[in-house]
Order: sequence, then C-alpha cells, then structure tokens
Amino acid sequence: MQGSIADQGSLELNHSEVATSTAAASHHAEHPDLRLFGFILFLTSESMLFLGLFVAYLTFRSVATSWPPAGTPELELLLPGINTIILLSSSLVIHKADDAVKANDVAGMRRWFLITMAMGITFLAGQLYEYNHLEFGLKTNLFSSTFYVLTGFHGLHVMVGVILMSIVLWRSRVPGHYSSEKHFGVEAAEIYWHFVDVIWVLLFLLLYIL
Repeated sequence: MQGSIADQGSLELNHSEVATSTAAASHHAEHPDLRLFGFILFLTSESMLFLGLFVAYLTFRSVATSWPPAGTPELELLLPGINTIILLSSSLVIHKADDAVKANDVAGMRRWFLITMAMGITFLAGQLYEYNHLEFGLKTNLFSSTFYVLTGFHGLHVMVGVILMSIVLWRSRVPGHYSSEKHFGVEAAEIYWHFVDVIWVLLFLLLYIL
C-alpha cells in the first residue's frame, strides 16, 4: 500500500516536471529571443546617422569650387593608415573571442577581448595624436568642420565599443554567464565592432583617399 502511494506520488511529480518543461518550451516559442534583432535595428539607425553625415560631406564637396578649400594643409596618410590596419585587424581578433565562447572557452574569450580593447584604445590614442598635430582647427573652414565631426563621431563609437567589451568582461566573471549556448553579449559586441570598422573604412576613403 505504501509502495503504491509512493509510486503514485512519484508519478505525479514526473507529470509536474513534464508540465513545467512543456510550459517553459511553450513560453519560449511564444516569446522568442529578439535581442539580436533589436540590436540590428539599433545599428541600422546608427547607419542612417552616418549616412546623413556622408551625404552632407559629399554635397559640400560637390558644390565647392575646390576641395579641400585652398590653403588647407594636406592630411598625412601614415598615421591614419596605421590606425586603419589596427582597426581592421581588431575585427579578426574579436571574432576569435566569439569562436572561443562558442567552444566554452571563456578564458580565451576574455583574452581576445582584452587584445581587441587594447587595439581600440591604441586607435583612439592615434586619433588624438593626429588631432594635436593637425594644422587646422574645427572652425578653419567647411572641410575642417566636417572632418572633425565625422572622425570625432566615429571615435565616440569606438569608445562605446571599448566600453561594451569591458561590460562583457565584467559579466564574464560570473561562472556560466557566457557559454556556447548563452553568448548574446559577446556576439553583440562583435557585431558592433565590425560595424565600427566598416564605418571607418568608408571615412578613410572619403577623407584621406578620394
């Protein structure tokens, strides 16, 4: 009799676990994880901001009799070129971090993120060095104003990317926070960093090459 009651209790417990699992699966199906989709929409809106700046720059250039205006010192290519190599290489590095976390190598993810952050900070330091040695200021002419606005706005995004990576590193101190199944933060930081790199390539071509 007691065995029968125990079996019945165990059966009811199993039914309860199955029901809970089914409810959780149903909830997940009804409410899918849309964080990545929302993040892509956010980057799309950021792209529109940069697109507006690019269009303004190209408009100013098309209507100007000479561009840059006469008397504007030429931009040096060496430091921006080095900065470009650093930033593009950092995209490969941060992808290593994504590969590491998907292999449950959180320590490796931290290592690659730290290297990427160092490269981003080096880029910002190079940009500040360039600003300090330019022979024109923000209000010198239309070209100088658009130059500082475009590169400064991009530099702000690089800084935000470094902050995002630092937040991921801080959260990774909690065991199990990131794994092969849970890595949205790592993936979002990587996508954002690729976005920053693509924007810089376009800026480099517009401002320094074309």
